[in-house]
Formats: sequence, C-alpha cells, structure tokens
Amino acid sequence: MRQRQGGATVGRRTVLAACVPLLVLAAAGCSKDGAGAGSGGTVKYPTRTVHLMAPAAPGGGWDVTARTLQKALTDGKLVDESVEVYNVPGAAGTLGLSQLVTKNRGDAHQLMVTGLVMIGGVVTNKSPVKLDQVTPLATLTSEQEVIVVPASSKYTTLKQLMDDAKANPSSINWGGGSAGGTDQILVGLLAKAAGADPKAMKYVAYSGGGESKAALLSGDLTAAVSGASEYADLVASGKVRALAVSGAAGIDVGAGTLAPTIKQSGYDVELLNWRGLVAPPGIKPAERTALIKLLDDLHASAQWKHALTAQKWDDFYRSGDAAAAYFSSESARITAVLTEIGLAG
Repeated sequence: MRQRQGGATVGRRTVLAACVPLLVLAAAGCSKDGAGAGSGGTVKYPTRTVHLMAPAAPGGGWDVTARTLQKALTDGKLVDESVEVYNVPGAAGTLGLSQLVTKNRGDAHQLMVTGLVMIGGVVTNKSPVKLDQVTPLATLTSEQEVIVVPASSKYTTLKQLMDDAKANPSSINWGGGSAGGTDQILVGLLAKAAGADPKAMKYVAYSGGGESKAALLSGDLTAAVSGASEYADLVASGKVRALAVSGAAGIDVGAGTLAPTIKQSGYDVELLNWRGLVAPPGIKPAERTALIKLLDDLHASAQWKHALTAQKWDDFYRSGDAAAAYFSSESARITAVLTEIGLAG
C-alpha cells in the first residue's frame, strides 16, 4: 500500500495520514539490554486459549478487527488452541488498556486490539495508564473514515452540512466513537477547514458502532462519522447516505456506491484510521518473538488477505520494533493534533 507521509498544517490545509516513525520505543517485555524480537530463544505459542480483547462495545471497528483476527487465525490453522474474543468498553479503550496493564501483566495469552482512537483517548481522558506501558506487536490495517446522514436527511453534500455547521453549530448533532478518537478528530478538522470553531461542534461519543448506528437511524444524530466498513451495510440498504470519505481517493462505501473525498468536497483534510495489536507488559522476550512470528504468518495467509478485501481495509502491516516505533511517533503526533483543535487541555 502506498503510504502518505504528513501531519503538517499549512493555512487551511490539514493532512493526516501514516507518518514515518523516527523514534524507536523499547517494547515492554524485552531484556534490559534492548534485545529485540530475535532474542530469548524459542517457545511454543500458544499453549492454551488466547484471550483477545476488543476494548469497546460490540459492533465497532475494534470489535470487528478482533473477530476478524479470531476467524483468520483459526480458519488458517495458525494456532492449535482456541481464540476467544471479549469486550471491555469505555473511555476510548482506556478501561481495557488499564485492565491489560494492571491485571494481565506477564500473560502472553492476553492480547488487545488498539489503534489511533486509543491514543486520542489516553490524551482526552487523562488516562494514568499509557500506551507505552504495553508490549507493541504489530500495526494491522488502515481505513478511511466516512461521513453519513440518514437517507431522509436534507443534506446531499458535505458542503451543505458544513455550511450549516459553520452558521449554526448547535443545529448539527454529530456522533461517532469515543471522545478524542478518530471520528471526533475528523469533525474538529472539518470544522477548522470550514472556518468554524472546532470547540463549538456538538459531538456525542458512543462506545460501540452499534449504538451510533441506532442513534443516527432514530434521528438523534444529524450526521455520523465512522470507519467506512462500519456503515457499508446501511449504505448498501439505502438507509443512510454517504457524503464523503477521508482518504486521498473516493472508495466504494457499499453496494457500488462511490463516495467523494473530503478534498473533492472543498475541504483540504485527509485522515486515515489505523488499528494494531498489543500484549501486556512483562511478557518474556521469547514469547514476544513467537507472537510476532505468528502475526507475520497471519499477515502472509490467504485468510487475512481475504479479510482485508472483504472489510475494505488497507494493509498497514509492520511488526516488532517497527510497530513500537510507529506507536511512539503516533502518540506524539496525535497529542499535537488534539491540542491544535482544542480537544486536549
């Protein structure tokens, strides 16, 4: 996948996408001398049930990622033990993060899906537990965001929506994922590009994709923001209308519906969401090596390639130290963005 570098803001131009990592974060669980994934010998993994946490309610991106991982690992016969998915919703994933760090330390059979949303959640929720306390394993996917309205909405273009958002911010009820996550960041960047006050936007945060869908369909929300795959079914059924997507090119957002980009709608904003996988702190170096090898095999499997296509995810894979470096650089970048648009104190 072609990666876009950036994170700079010039005038009204705001571009956010995958950036090249410059700093290497020492992964938790490595030896004190900085030994990487290749040290510590080899161990069999897994030796018992793997518990995979989706740190959000069912129906959202992390939940779908976790269950897609579960299916690809088992269908591809990459593990001899079972893989069980469970949900720990709340506070942009930071409740799950806290559980992983404080209750699951040293247990390599407890894994957690993470991503850009959690980085924002750590900042906006002032979480005492940070993402640099876990053991980074891999980044997995990236995905465009989509802005949708009910099919009955008067808004047929993003410009119409943003004109009203600028003129009367209180007239637009935005909804999406957790506070400070990708969805709210995109709303803030859109507001800024449209000449509106990002802090004046009315945004309702939901802990799972199912909740935000229900709110949009019931009329509680004017517009919703989420990963493109999460609304594909509703776009395909004609229940919602996609106004724009957040990447560099328009994509099929359901049943052949091609949505324009935010740039094509007149606002110079790009934003890609990404997701990855981490383990608790304190796992053994050999366990980290085995986990990274398992994920390398998963990434090469036909089952995972099929899942990427089916979910309309872009391949965004990097593992081991490269993943740790990316987590570190993203933490710095997203903190700066949240501060710029008024979502971080």
